[in-house]
Amino acid sequence: MVSGTLTDLAGRNLAGQTVGAFWNSVRHAKPLTMGLNCSFGATELRPYVAELAKAVDTLLMVYPNAGLPNEMGGYDELPEKTAALIRDWADAGLLNAVGGCCGTTPAHIAAIAANVRNLPPRDLPRLPPQLRLSGMEAFNA
Repeated sequence: MVSGTLTDLAGRNLAGQTVGAFWNSVRHAKPLTMGLNCSFGATELRPYVAELAKAVDTLLMVYPNAGLPNEMGGYDELPEKTAALIRDWADAGLLNAVGGCCGTTPAHIAAIAANVRNLPPRDLPRLPPQLRLSGMEAFNA
């Protein structure tokens, strides 16, 4: 199971890689799951989840924060809001496994579970054989 954390809203990890480059750099290990954790809230994380959903030919897991931290380092996003945002991901077919990271509480997890319980999991894409390289950006040829 591999999970990455994005460190900025440009969608790069601490090493400076995009999510596509990060996937290319670990794909050879054939992880059971690939995903994103922590980073920021579900609103800001969604475009990167959507990008990974197209590129990852294994199960996709995501566990976002309960929004962005406030000026005191706390998390103000209510469980219903987090669950609704993640429900949108599931409705779009982006998820296989989901949870919560910073600021999520048992109430967040219960709301998320209730919102996605009866939804189908993401279908795994069939990716064509091709050269996939990574650096700071993905290069697929």
